[in-house]
Amino acid sequence: MCKMKVYYIILVMFMQLWAVAQTPTKNPKDFLKIKTPDIQYVTPDTNYLHEDDNKGEEMENDYNKEVDFDIPEDFSPRKELPLMAEDTSTINDGELSIVEVEEQVRFDSMWVKIAEYYSIWDSRTVNPYRVDGTTIDSVPIVLYDTLIGRNWAKPLSTCRMTSDFGFRRVRWHYGIDLALNIGDSIFAAFDGVVRIKGWDRGGYGNYVVLRHYNGLETVYGHMTRAAVVTGTYVKAGELIGYGGSTGRSTGPHLHFELRYAGNPIDPKFFYDFSNCQLRFRTCLITDKNFNYQKQARLAYFHTIRSGDSLGKLARRYGVTVTRLCRLNGISSKTKLRIGRKLRIR
Repeated sequence: MCKMKVYYIILVMFMQLWAVAQTPTKNPKDFLKIKTPDIQYVTPDTNYLHEDDNKGEEMENDYNKEVDFDIPEDFSPRKELPLMAEDTSTINDGELSIVEVEEQVRFDSMWVKIAEYYSIWDSRTVNPYRVDGTTIDSVPIVLYDTLIGRNWAKPLSTCRMTSDFGFRRVRWHYGIDLALNIGDSIFAAFDGVVRIKGWDRGGYGNYVVLRHYNGLETVYGHMTRAAVVTGTYVKAGELIGYGGSTGRSTGPHLHFELRYAGNPIDPKFFYDFSNCQLRFRTCLITDKNFNYQKQARLAYFHTIRSGDSLGKLARRYGVTVTRLCRLNGISSKTKLRIGRKLRIR
């Protein structure tokens, strides 16, 4: 029985070897001679448009459309930023990059369509740019262009100047003062949009800052009240407020400033106030327009005499007690020693 089992195993192995021997061998090179099958190409029918085939085009068109944003009525983001009044003599080292955009600028809770405006938008601070005017290269400015509807106007119907741009006792006057009566109309100097409608108790009083299409900004101070709000579009010559004597003012007048990148420029560079005319249509702003800043940044000191007090010095030099304390590292209760030098700017 055991021998029969062995014979059976040998027979199976022999049959397997014989089957392998009968299998034809293939040369590996034969695989390179395999012929690819013929493919029947069909030309697509382009005369038929599936109803979903234009979806991509519709999406592209929707992307290019202007979208109206629904702003909730209670949406009112606040930016707690310090107010910079007339005194811009202190400029920190370094500067913010000012980027120009073509379509939209976002400020507070709305979108405003404007062209070629700084992307920095601040509805509380007169000069948020921190750009040193003495480093500004030549910048061409188009003051007005009637062919495209960009005009100019006088800030007041009459232009009698009562105080010039420049050094005033121990501080710099960064604009000019124009005579008016309380309640007189004040007008936008160029086309633009209201960036600030604000209140500055120790400086401008009720004031408005307009950002213009030509890259300039104008400031209107000491008004009784403003006639516009932040974000309002205004045309040159449009009413923006009424004359007054609010803030740091000794009588009714308009404090009028022209600024580029936050840096004041003597308004007489642009306006001939004696004739109530604009001097030119285009001009070139250079670092020479800001040479005054070297003198404006100088520190001034007062030698304390008998009878001096912080309140008296603040009134005398047109600054606040808080600023005197900050400049000198003292408190409002500090006793003033006769002969001590007190920085007042």
